[in-house]
Parts: sequence; C-alpha cells; structure tokens
Amino acid sequence: MDRLGTTVRPYDWGSPTALPELMGTVPDGTPQAELWMGAHPAAPSLVERGGRLRPLDEIIAADPAGELGEATARRFGPRLPFLLKLLAAESPLSLQVHPDAAQAAAGYARENAAGIPVDAPHRTYRDAHHKPEMLVALSPFEGLCGFRPARECARLLDALEVDGLAPHAEVLRSRPEEDALREVFSAFLTSPAPDLVAEVTRALARVARSGGAWGRDCAVYAGVARVHPGDPGLLAALMVRQVRLAPGEALFLGAGVPHAYLRGLGVEVMAGSDNVLRCGLTTKHVDAAELLRVVRFAAGPAGAVRPEVLAGGEELYPAPVGDFRLSRLRPGAVRAAYRLDGSGPQVLVCTGGRARLAGPRGELGLRPGQSAYVPAGEEVAVTGSGTVFRATVGREEAHRTDIAHTGTR
Repeated sequence: MDRLGTTVRPYDWGSPTALPELMGTVPDGTPQAELWMGAHPAAPSLVERGGRLRPLDEIIAADPAGELGEATARRFGPRLPFLLKLLAAESPLSLQVHPDAAQAAAGYARENAAGIPVDAPHRTYRDAHHKPEMLVALSPFEGLCGFRPARECARLLDALEVDGLAPHAEVLRSRPEEDALREVFSAFLTSPAPDLVAEVTRALARVARSGGAWGRDCAVYAGVARVHPGDPGLLAALMVRQVRLAPGEALFLGAGVPHAYLRGLGVEVMAGSDNVLRCGLTTKHVDAAELLRVVRFAAGPAGAVRPEVLAGGEELYPAPVGDFRLSRLRPGAVRAAYRLDGSGPQVLVCTGGRARLAGPRGELGLRPGQSAYVPAGEEVAVTGSGTVFRATVGREEAHRTDIAHTGTR
C-alpha cells in the first residue's frame, strides 16, 4: 500500500473552510472544492516508489496487470477506472448530464473526426467513457437530481404566477409525461423569452418570502438565481427535483439524469471520465442540441441510497455499474481488524478519527483527509477508531450488464 499525495482543485463553487476543517488545516481564504484521490491524468495522485514520488497513472501504465490485477486490466485497459474525491460545495455547480457509454464513444469519435482539439473550450466529449457518479454526504447535503413529474412541474410554474410560464404549464398538464418534459425542457434551453428569466427570478424571491407549499423550494431556486443571475439554465432547473441528504445517505447519478450539487460536504466516486454536458448555471460551453439527445426524459424517484450492511460490518453503497464499488468502514460496525479483499485496486480515505492499515509492505496511519492506494493482490487489514471509505472496482457482472445496457464495449 502507498500513501497518496493528493491535489485540491480550487473551483469557484468550493467552500473555503469545509475541507480544512475536516483535515485539521488552516484555511487560506481560497475555495477548496475537491480533493482528488486516484490516477486521473488531470491531477494524478503521487506515490513513493523507488525512492521518489511518481504519478499513479504512470505507475499503472507501466504495469497494468500488476497494479490493477489481470481481470481489471482486461475489463478497463491500463487505467484505474474510477476516481475518488472529497467534495465541498458552498455554491451551486452547473446543471448537467452525463452520456452513457455508447453516446460517449460515438461523440468522442465524431469530434475527433471533426478535428476538434481535446482541450478546446467548445469540445463536448473529452474521452470515450461514460461517467456515472455516487456521492455520500458527510454533512447535510443539498442538490438537484432527476425530473419532477410533469404535473408537479406545472403546479410549480403556476405558483410563480408568471404569464410567460403559463403555456409551458399547460403543456406539462395536458401531454404524455415524456413528451411534455421533452417539449418544455427543450423550450427552456433553446428559446427562452428575453425577459422571462428576470421575471421568474423576481417571482421565486416573492414566493420564497411568502412561504406556503412552494416557499422552501422557491427559496432554493432563488439562491441559485442569485449565484447565476440572468442564466437561462434557471428555467430548466425548475423542472429538476430538489434532494436533501442526511450524513451517511448517498445519491447515485446515472446517464442522462439532470443534476446539480448545491451545498454540502461529501465523498464522491465516479467513473474515470470528463464527459459533461451542461444545461446551464455556468459560464462554460453549453451544447443544447447534443444535450437534448442525451437527456432521459423520465421522472423518477430521487430517493437517498442507504448502505447495505455486509458480513463483517462493511457498509456497501449499491450502484448498478462495474466501474466502481464504494463502501464504508466505521468503528464499532466492523470487527477489530477488517481484512480487505485484494482482488482489485483500492483507494481508501479516512473521513474521521484515526485508522491504521497493515499489509505485507508495512503499516500506514491515516488521519481525516489522508488516503492510501492498495494495488491488486495486496491484502490489507484496517484497524483503529477512524471512518474509512473504500473505493474499488465493481463486480464484473455489473460491468457486463452496463455494457449490454449501453450497447458498447
């Protein structure tokens, strides 16, 4: 096992204090949005090998079967298929969706054929992979995820009492669900009336002040509008339901589901991809036409995912993908020395207390915010009073199911 040298990403929406408080460091006044742990080429973690620090992606590329295990290398190639993060949001992220594997592969090939540089600001597909995600709340966490049912959307638009919303509310009430969501969402993204966003912003503030059935929801959307004044993505956001997680609850984000994190601290694991299609609430590129091909226009439950307790006390957060598997080890919930299955590569991060890892290459202590990489084939035991999140590769059966679902390898 190796202690990871990690990188903090200072995105504007990040909290200046949440990560320093967790790690016991002094805030420097700048936003600290994400702490990355893994082998993503944009900010690979560092490990000490051969007496010097080396990027983890370089180490894996040099010996994929040895680091990942033959099965993982066969399934995903010479790359760690997941990235683990600590995420601290103080203001809303962009409203976005992710493609499935088939859409990502086709889009990547199409933009390569068009000669668009991979790092171009107007590029949509930066790799050929899908990007499912899961976030586990460490603090109370707020977000947007998944469409509201069409008639619920209509009731919200009615409550705002804005004339320009009335035709859209009527479509949402009178058309079949999928057709209604598609028509109104498309209209909000591609042809909003020039003054409609300003009118809706004022209406949200008014309803938030007055309270009532929609007061709390409108207060959240009004907060989004203050951070992104005049952004037409606000209209699309009205159609996306609000989600509130208690610490320990999780949210799984599959392909085509519109979502945005709003506020809170959490552990996030995602497939190793940079493919994001933005609906708005951003200054970055918005490809509305491609986004509308990727979005899945279905209202569905956005309930919290709760962990399943496995034999030995490990708490698994189930996800229907093979790229990652996320679980939690808590003091008192697992036996005194919990041995980790070493069949695949693992990244471990401590989020509270103190943990100790013992393996064939020695012992390693972890404080909150510290993390470790365990290559395949290395059996490690976890002890101590710390809470540890464990990311590894998901079951091959889930990977096969995902391939069948998306129609691609």
